[in-house]
Amino acid sequence: MNRPALLLLEDGTTFVGRSFGAEGESVGEVVFNTGMTGYQEIVTDPSYKGQIVTMTCPLIGNVGVNADDNESPRPWLSGLVVREYIDRPSNWRATASLSDLLVRHSVVAIDGIDTRALTRKIRQAGAMQGILSTRRCDVGDVAALRSVLATAPPLVGRDLVREVTCTAPQVWSTGTGPHVVVYDFGVKQNILRQLSDLSCRVTVVPASTTAAAALDLQPDGLLFSNGPGDPEALSYAITTAERLIGKVPLFGICLGHQILGLALGGKCVKLKFGHHGCNHPVREMASGRVQITSQNHGFAIDFSGLSDSVEVTHISLNDQTPEGMRHRTLPVSSVQFHPEAAPGPHDANNLLNQFVAELLPTV
Repeated sequence: MNRPALLLLEDGTTFVGRSFGAEGESVGEVVFNTGMTGYQEIVTDPSYKGQIVTMTCPLIGNVGVNADDNESPRPWLSGLVVREYIDRPSNWRATASLSDLLVRHSVVAIDGIDTRALTRKIRQAGAMQGILSTRRCDVGDVAALRSVLATAPPLVGRDLVREVTCTAPQVWSTGTGPHVVVYDFGVKQNILRQLSDLSCRVTVVPASTTAAAALDLQPDGLLFSNGPGDPEALSYAITTAERLIGKVPLFGICLGHQILGLALGGKCVKLKFGHHGCNHPVREMASGRVQITSQNHGFAIDFSGLSDSVEVTHISLNDQTPEGMRHRTLPVSSVQFHPEAAPGPHDANNLLNQFVAELLPTV
């Protein structure tokens, strides 16, 4: 905890603090997450692949980590930035410290910096590339770090899904209800847990699975999961979605929503600093009801080019971007936020329930 660490942003801004993760250097897009709880779920969410996550909550680590709260088998983020890290967790469920988890999986982390100033920087200038280092932490090292940062590939245009998806189909649960095939673009475990709790038979397939192969599994419904990176880089997934629309009920979450939106003719836009947190208000257009939602995305779909056959079902009350859609005649719907939460409130849990209910045979 007394080892130095340094965070350098692409605009030259430098933050010096202490390391509480693994030794090394890592490059990623620096974003901030406004969640007050659930740091373990955030750290293990595959959607953060390629990003250095800044927590705006000033105290992190106090409840440790445990095997039950992981959203994937390992952390995927490029780095973690916090104001104050607590290395002595006090919680009956804790089996290790957050530092233990990060070191075990070679994730670099820094504390002791002004995360409020860093967040304000990102809000004003937008998300930007950064490099986090425990090896070169002096002012004289900045030029060398800047050189590394200048040659690093940006997040836009990169297919990060191939790095986080499963490698082969797997039966996740054997329930007696509808058979749901989940495309793993970086799926969070809580999506699978909730489908299982709804008695679904769940099969998880790799992101590259063709439409024909998915249909061969005889699903009652297909779910396109969350995941990291630029949706426009996933031409294979967009083609798959185009071939599945109208063949079987489809539901998309986060990246899955973006893939379906592109397949239906929408356009992708990069948000200035994205939506990352579990306190984002969303309005359901039909009822006017406001839901507080968990979100994690840096891209959004521009629906202005879509035909009248697609309607916007939810909008963000923070920036008015579309947060959900539904096809008027085909069984296709999706949301930009995370109805399964983890972390986050459960206001939108009913959406997964509705999807599964629509797969049940009518009497």
